[in-house]
Amino acid sequence: MKNFAEMFRRLDRTTKTNAKVDALADYLQQVDDEDKLWTVALLSHRRPRRTVNSKLLRAWASELSGIDPWILEESYHVVGDLAETIALILPPPEQDYDHTLTHWIEYIQRFADYDEEGKKEAVQEAWRGLDTTERYLFNKLITGNFRVGVSQKLMTRALSRATGIEETNLAHRLMGNWTPNDTTFEELIHSESATDDISRPYPFYLAYQLEQPAEQLGDPADWQAEHKWDGIRGQVIVRDDEVFVWSRGEELVTDKYPEYHVLASAIPNGTVIDGEILPFRDGQPLGFNVLQTRIGRKTVSKKLLKDAPVILMCYDLLEYEGRDIRQLPMAGRRELLERLLEDNPTGGVLQLSPVFAFSDWDDLAAERETAREKFSEGIMLKRLDSAYKQGRKKGDWWKWKVDPLTIDAVMMYAQRGHGRRANLYTDFTFGVWDGDQLVPFTKAYSGLTDQEFNKITAWVRRNTVERFGPVRSVKPKQVFEIGFEGIRKSSRHKSGVALRFPRMLRWRQDKPAAEANTKDDLEALLEAYGG
Repeated sequence: MKNFAEMFRRLDRTTKTNAKVDALADYLQQVDDEDKLWTVALLSHRRPRRTVNSKLLRAWASELSGIDPWILEESYHVVGDLAETIALILPPPEQDYDHTLTHWIEYIQRFADYDEEGKKEAVQEAWRGLDTTERYLFNKLITGNFRVGVSQKLMTRALSRATGIEETNLAHRLMGNWTPNDTTFEELIHSESATDDISRPYPFYLAYQLEQPAEQLGDPADWQAEHKWDGIRGQVIVRDDEVFVWSRGEELVTDKYPEYHVLASAIPNGTVIDGEILPFRDGQPLGFNVLQTRIGRKTVSKKLLKDAPVILMCYDLLEYEGRDIRQLPMAGRRELLERLLEDNPTGGVLQLSPVFAFSDWDDLAAERETAREKFSEGIMLKRLDSAYKQGRKKGDWWKWKVDPLTIDAVMMYAQRGHGRRANLYTDFTFGVWDGDQLVPFTKAYSGLTDQEFNKITAWVRRNTVERFGPVRSVKPKQVFEIGFEGIRKSSRHKSGVALRFPRMLRWRQDKPAAEANTKDDLEALLEAYGG
């Protein structure tokens, strides 16, 4: 754990990518294979399950530190992170444990067999022999909420440096449904059969948002254009007469979408298709709101299959006849994908994402304006000679999304943030007018600059009406333009609506609260775009 804690401290002291890669690569070259494996797992979001709830951790920390629970709570509101708060309030360690990261993870996993008193003794015993950083990391592992500010892409780069294996090969090997409990570092990283798992997907290639004028991309003839369909990105894999469906979040979702089971016999083995899991009926998408009725369901009823049927809107072909074809140009992969779907009818389960010709960028801009009525988020642009890469890369793939829907709303409540923003008010609840009353309808916490967050925090402190723990109700004076991608009916909100991806576009200091939008305006947007 000491090596892991020192690596964490190095990561925490810098925002420079190369310095983070250095810290992680140095660490991976120092520790044994078991710790390497668990580190890779943690940084690729394969965290141990939560073994103790936060309420118990609060009580045990208060007892060991000898402080009243209310002092811990007030400290937590200032620090903004429970694991860090507990690490800071505990007394100095009585011992000096020198166990590995793997030891502590296995120690935590055994909590599942303990009663509450046994868990308490084990947790407090660990706290007595760990320093502040080690306690912080231990607490994070207990709560299953482990993040260290390192992306999987950065981790893969460091692992490549430490092992000498190409990043692209490592990224592929790290995909799939593995855990440190069912493999070893040697099997996962070094074994020749490391990529033999028939269910293993490929790393997804992701596009950047187009921010420059489209004309700067050059000759339209160099680009393929299609709609950016509003579903869930996924890969369908057919190997050894079995079908596997993976979401972009590396979740195996085959059983959640039984529509795809027919592909095991309809599509040749050795096929991997990249596309969009999309609700679809009568020749058109049904909108993301329909798909949300299936997300998170453990079982899919016949009624749900009827009300929210899905297809795969196929974008790309990654494996063909058992060969990895990601290095072929986009145009070549598209030709093979068209041939595959033409030669292997699937009863509509697989649909080819249409591409459309455009002679100039104005034509494309006009097509983009039709996106919402087609339940699309905008336009995808892919260079015809581009390979299928991994992660988010600039240059070859761009998403040109439609402008967000907007509404002007009044801030009603403010809550302190977390981490480095624990002393700032960054999380806000907004309302619209219903007669002379404000009705809360959404929360948002992103979109402002640090300078604006500082300024609005000072305003909140001067204009608080009531306090509810970390939350303050404020005078209804400040108006913000809220942007969002979609709107749907919701029985959970007083306003009757829920927004998709709400964020603050700008602070309307030029606009009085009385001129903010109304509940009727929200309902008009719901009628027009609610799907």
